[in-house]
Amino acid sequence: MQGRYNVLFLCTGNSARSIMAEAILNYKGRPNFTAYSAGSQPAGRVRPEAVREIERAHLPTNGLRSKSWDEFARPGAPEMNFVFTVCDNAAKEVCPVWPGQPMTAHWGIPDPAAVTGSPDEIERAFRDAFMALDRRIGLFLCLPLASLDHLAIKREIDRIGQQ
Repeated sequence: MQGRYNVLFLCTGNSARSIMAEAILNYKGRPNFTAYSAGSQPAGRVRPEAVREIERAHLPTNGLRSKSWDEFARPGAPEMNFVFTVCDNAAKEVCPVWPGQPMTAHWGIPDPAAVTGSPDEIERAFRDAFMALDRRIGLFLCLPLASLDHLAIKREIDRIGQQ
């Protein structure tokens, strides 16, 4: 594998975790990676807490929106090299067939949108999710993709998902 890579982050609602992952990778992975995000049942809006975490990290938020994974299974959609599920529900769902047969892995991150409690507790949940995604994406970006074969890459991205 060499060159430019497209990465799709999936979550059921595409309102928080997958959006944050898209923003992180688009910033940290440039110019070699382009990240996208989508959901099986998109919420139709990005959670303001997720936007605050992205802004807190001084990452761009323009263009972030909640969208269906159907956008990426249509003819003419960008061909993905990697597809990561970041929530347990999306990992259990039957995904569309992605053109190009990308490598897939599950990077389960607890759902910050499901946290109830004080505003501080909710903010902490979003911050924890952001930090976990940031750490995993950082590890992913350290992989020598150009020199690894597909099986070695698959093992490594699965290992990152377990951290």
